[in-house]
Amino acid sequence: MSTEHILYEVADRIATITLNRPDRMNAWTPVMEREVREAMESAAADPQVRVIVLTGAGRGFCAGADMEVLQKIDPADIRRASALPAFDMNRRPDWQTRYAFYPAIGKPIIGMLNGATAGIGLVHALYCDVRFAADSAVFTTAFARRGLIAEHGISWMLPRIVGHANALDLLLSARRVSADEALRIGLVNRLYPVDQLREQTYAYARDLADNVSPASMRVIKRQLYEVPFQTLAEATIEANREMTLSLASEDFKEGVASFVEKRPPQFRSA
Repeated sequence: MSTEHILYEVADRIATITLNRPDRMNAWTPVMEREVREAMESAAADPQVRVIVLTGAGRGFCAGADMEVLQKIDPADIRRASALPAFDMNRRPDWQTRYAFYPAIGKPIIGMLNGATAGIGLVHALYCDVRFAADSAVFTTAFARRGLIAEHGISWMLPRIVGHANALDLLLSARRVSADEALRIGLVNRLYPVDQLREQTYAYARDLADNVSPASMRVIKRQLYEVPFQTLAEATIEANREMTLSLASEDFKEGVASFVEKRPPQFRSA
């Protein structure tokens, strides 16, 4: 991929998307928006990719929207058609909005949050499936302190991750949240010293890529993101349907055989 504001690379069946404006703490731009979406779609379509890592270059993950862009923004920008992914009738519409397309990607997305994560940067972190952070990282919703509201579905996603009361606190106050507090309230899954974050994140990613069925990850991810729209009965019926398919799959046979034979599994490509 030819890119201006991100880096994209694939190695060991892991695609890494790096927000690459370190001199501006990876402040978000329309160019970055387009490039991240294209990179995510490329990773989703690549049979050599099983896991996606999203991170930032330099000291921060993403410090929010670029203020120079924000000062000139057209209020109608939020609704411009070019900002929306092409509609796919086979995907839930909820996951086809401007930024909420991550859950529709059938591969795990790990947010490797190496530093400041604010505003639109926090929105993208929340749409990742799991979040590993540096123990020096700080977080803020930021919106209310800029005269803005809870943007891009964060009012829906944040309570599901940290709970209603914590979400109200973070959105109303727009205060800075330390990495320790972020871990305590469930905003991030794990904390590591900054010099260990990359090693530990990629160890987790490689374990998924090497030892977990891509088909299983795809279905499990879809199941969990469907749950908010389902009853228990509907979720169980869907699980029974998928269980029937998985029991007949080559990955199931390989998973059992590799366990019995005490060897690493050789699952099919994603």
